[in-house]
Amino acid sequence: MEHSESTGTGLLLAGRYRLGESIGRGGMGKVWRAHDEVLHRVVAVKELTAGRFVAEADRLVLHARTQKEARAAARITHPGVVTVHDVLEHDDRPWIVMQYVDGPSLADATKESGTIEPREAARVGLHVLGALRAAHAAGVLHRDVKPGNVLLARDGRVLITDFGIAAIEGDSSITRTGELVGSIDYLAPERVRGGDPGPASDLWSLGATLYAAVEGSSPFRRGSPISTMQAVVTEEPPYPEKAGPLAPVIVALLRKDPDQRPRADEAERMLLDAMEGREPQAAQAYVPTQRVGPEELAAAAPSVTTPLPVPHDAPAAVRAAAPAATA
Repeated sequence: MEHSESTGTGLLLAGRYRLGESIGRGGMGKVWRAHDEVLHRVVAVKELTAGRFVAEADRLVLHARTQKEARAAARITHPGVVTVHDVLEHDDRPWIVMQYVDGPSLADATKESGTIEPREAARVGLHVLGALRAAHAAGVLHRDVKPGNVLLARDGRVLITDFGIAAIEGDSSITRTGELVGSIDYLAPERVRGGDPGPASDLWSLGATLYAAVEGSSPFRRGSPISTMQAVVTEEPPYPEKAGPLAPVIVALLRKDPDQRPRADEAERMLLDAMEGREPQAAQAYVPTQRVGPEELAAAAPSVTTPLPVPHDAPAAVRAAAPAATA
């Protein structure tokens, strides 16, 4: 086991990565700003704190997931994907050394400003979609696209991080049967139902992420995990009123049936239109229309106030039964 020169800030990992301040925290761990003393560069180091409190079998699963994240990210060559530099073990836990991004996550930016302007959200979505297309082309699904995993560099770059639960084509799954991993309110309905995810599942999560950015809150988060999952599967989100030209794109991406969502190349054109302030006409084909049943149609039909005229030579019984015409 590696030994550190100190604990907390100043910890030296693998004889080269010296931890600085904490720059992020999530359910699985903490992210530190660190200095690579061999290559003299700033890096980010993710500490898997969950490993401290789990049984040996669970720790092995956590280690396997960490290795899988590194392999997944290594297969993708794209400027919008955070690069993994190294994976090491310290204190019986895995640590991931990654590219440092100077800037907040989309979640933090939204929390600070309340909402993101629609055209800027479309620009962010366009960059994330480009990274996802590269991942999908490499046989990798992200499976946890959410505002906290979208990083906004101060120089304008947009990057996606945390492939910790990524599915790699050809790899056996390292999740247990029945285990649901990911942030529930950003999981596609087919994943909540236990189905196999595909590229369309990542696009659904992108739609939920963009909704949260422009509206200021997740469209499906409820008071409990069960009610949240039920909302994802059965409820339509409120229409994104603040999304401007991005609204129909979000609605299209959030179709419950993955076969009814736009393909990545179609979504890319839609996001480009929205970013440039144009109404994405192609998105309208994916926006569901309200179905009206016969009863509703009959109730909505206008009433006839003026009867049709009765011919003067009609039978007397017909003329007697007909209502008098109004002037």
